[in-house]
Amino acid sequence: MAQHLPKHFETIFKKGSKTYFNSSIFFPPSIRERVFRLYAFVRVADNFVDSIPQQKEGFYQFKERYLKARNGTPSGDEIIDSFVELSREMNFQDEWTDAFLRSMEADLFRSTYHTLEETLEYIYGSAEVIGYFMARIMELPEEAFPFAALLGKAMQYINFIRDIAEDVELGRTYLPLAESPFASLQKKDTQTNPEAFEAYIRKQIQRYYQWQNEAEKGFIFIPKRFLVPIKTASDMYKWTAKRIETHPWIVYEKKVKPPRWRIFFQIAVNFFTIPNHKKRG
Repeated sequence: MAQHLPKHFETIFKKGSKTYFNSSIFFPPSIRERVFRLYAFVRVADNFVDSIPQQKEGFYQFKERYLKARNGTPSGDEIIDSFVELSREMNFQDEWTDAFLRSMEADLFRSTYHTLEETLEYIYGSAEVIGYFMARIMELPEEAFPFAALLGKAMQYINFIRDIAEDVELGRTYLPLAESPFASLQKKDTQTNPEAFEAYIRKQIQRYYQWQNEAEKGFIFIPKRFLVPIKTASDMYKWTAKRIETHPWIVYEKKVKPPRWRIFFQIAVNFFTIPNHKKRG
């Protein structure tokens, strides 16, 4: 498991995204190492803005060290320097990382997203570019990139739905609030009209399904040895969506996540059911 990477790369990734981490350990070793290097970088940046209180100065110092490293001056931070090296190896576009950091920075000063357009602007930097990074890491053909971005968008959207209560505690609402009749998504507000809340959540989940189903059309570009963990993560996000769709109020009761055994079971199912096919492009 990425043996020559420092252990904390793995630890940071695991703490930040257990579902995707538990799927990603089934990538071939070389791809797994690249994924760990990517996610260590993005999780550290995200941790600065999600901590309570937020570490605003820490985030800007992290960003500054990254920009210097990108311009040729090693930062001395192995997570940053490893990511910069990975960026060069995989030919990441600087614009992708800039967009990611803009979305993370937005968490320092923006709390509510009123329209879908506003939400999608945030999602581009926080999730779609992660799809681009992953497509490059797996060395997929250019035709796969729009699907990779769409998969990132879909997964981020179900995260927003799943994490409503957690985000409210942080003072944030990422789902387009204008599509609801509520002043906020705090439970005290949504309880005033339960039917409207349930309809609102199910509408957001239908949007997720639409994006997810379209994104999965891009699976034809992914070799089986890479597709097994990718599809497993997708399957687990759909499992989460179905749980919430059935009982929307669960988002206030707990953070819906598949148990580890279910992820590993789905890995086995996908391993034996996904057909072998050649990478297209």
